Amino acid sequence: MLMTTRDSSSGAESSMDFNHQETPTKRSVSGSLSVDEEEEAEDAEVWDQFNRRFREVQAVLDRNRALIQQVNDNHRSRVADNMVKNVGLIQEINGNISKVVSLYSDLSSNFSTFFHHRNDNANAKPTN
Repeated sequence: MLMTTRDSSSGAESSMDFNHQETPTKRSVSGSLSVDEEEEAEDAEVWDQFNRRFREVQAVLDRNRALIQQVNDNHRSRVADNMVKNVGLIQEINGNISKVVSLYSDLSSNFSTFFHHRNDNANAKPTN
């Protein structure tokens, strides 16, 4: 599984390879999927969820970057109306920071749960 993220400071993409390299054991489960195929499908869904969440975080960070630029432009202009606008912009930035903290907290919790679940499943597999 390849996960790509965008570096917020440079706009460059970086990739992390999360391939899971275990020796497969094929046990038939309901229908035509083996246990490993079922686990791979679950893994793919989990990684897709992580990827969506990272993209959501990046969108909020990108929005904050634009807001901070606007605050700076307004401040440099020294126009009273622009200074008043900065209050709302800074409040939005603050709310976005809280949103990012919450998203990262959820990611951390989900990531931990995912690997504990994987570890529990790996320990429960019969060794032949």
